[in-house]
Amino acid sequence: MYFVTFCFHDRRRFGATVRLARWLVKRLQKHAVACGFFVHAYCVMPDHAHVLAEGATETSSLLKFVESFKQETAVEFARTTGRRLWQFKYYDRVLRSSDAVDRVAWYIWRNPVRKGLCKAPADYPFAGSFTELGTRLLEGAAATEWMPPWKAAGRGATTLVFRR
Repeated sequence: MYFVTFCFHDRRRFGATVRLARWLVKRLQKHAVACGFFVHAYCVMPDHAHVLAEGATETSSLLKFVESFKQETAVEFARTTGRRLWQFKYYDRVLRSSDAVDRVAWYIWRNPVRKGLCKAPADYPFAGSFTELGTRLLEGAAATEWMPPWKAAGRGATTLVFRR
């Protein structure tokens, strides 16, 4: 299970464009299926996107999933706009037993609420799930707050992995 963050190039607010955000959600779903990943939670924010993904098989490759998604969307975006879509790197975290899946999912879905973009996660059109598990979590009661370890104070050292 992985928590992944993609940032738009120079933290530009590309995700604030409704058409682009919808297109990115569709492309994310396509690449998840093609690469053998379950996406339990996602959120496209104005300047970044979060994904909670789980490999469907022993051979599911996060690197392949992320690279195929970023490459296809970046090429198409550049072709139509002449601009770069993504930062070169992305952030990923392999979830530990201390990272409850429901809490991580709710961290993702609450992101637009924390940023003042909506009052409730269900009000935000670019957040959701492509799985039955994620849909049940989203329709149920909100889990207690989770914080990525690199943001949480006093939780000790943790490694943040930067990938190309």
